[in-house]
Amino acid sequence: MMTGLLSAGLLAAPLDLAAAQTKKTEKGDKVHAARPASIDRNGVLILIRGTLLALDQANKTGNYTVLRDLGSPNFQANSAAQLGDIFANQRKQALDFGAVAVLDPQLTLLPQIEPNGMLHMAGFFPSVPLQVNFELLFEPANRQWKIYGVSVNLSSGAPQAPDTPVAEQQKPDDAGRPPDAPSMAVQPKKAAKP
Repeated sequence: MMTGLLSAGLLAAPLDLAAAQTKKTEKGDKVHAARPASIDRNGVLILIRGTLLALDQANKTGNYTVLRDLGSPNFQANSAAQLGDIFANQRKQALDFGAVAVLDPQLTLLPQIEPNGMLHMAGFFPSVPLQVNFELLFEPANRQWKIYGVSVNLSSGAPQAPDTPVAEQQKPDDAGRPPDAPSMAVQPKKAAKP
């Protein structure tokens, strides 16, 4: 269900930002590392909700014009038809991102400014039975953050059972292990003999 990071007309896997941050330029200068973004909580919520609700509405209607128009000039290199093709799988599955309107996102990557100047953040909306996971990139354009990259999927929001049942797990070797401490459990009184 994962849609790769969409950016500048390409559908690609999310960038390995850690590797990109340690690369050197052709002149041998180090690329600057990402730094925390100076954006308040409300600004973050507006960007996340606005983007994901626009994607949700585009998926529900099959009309990607508004989503495209909300994007940066590089994002707008995609036509509405191309965006429809990119998100066709989500549309066919009738995925619903409506939970983003009422739930608060939990960020797994706090908003940061990448070395290329883009705002990057990731997280999820904790809902059951499915949670909405997201990764977003925004490009500065006309003194605003505009959509540049979107990655969204749904995963189980319920607790997951362990892969191996507890009964099948190997028990540690009891040899050399100290005995268990005596139980402090309350025992019923024994009746006194007359």
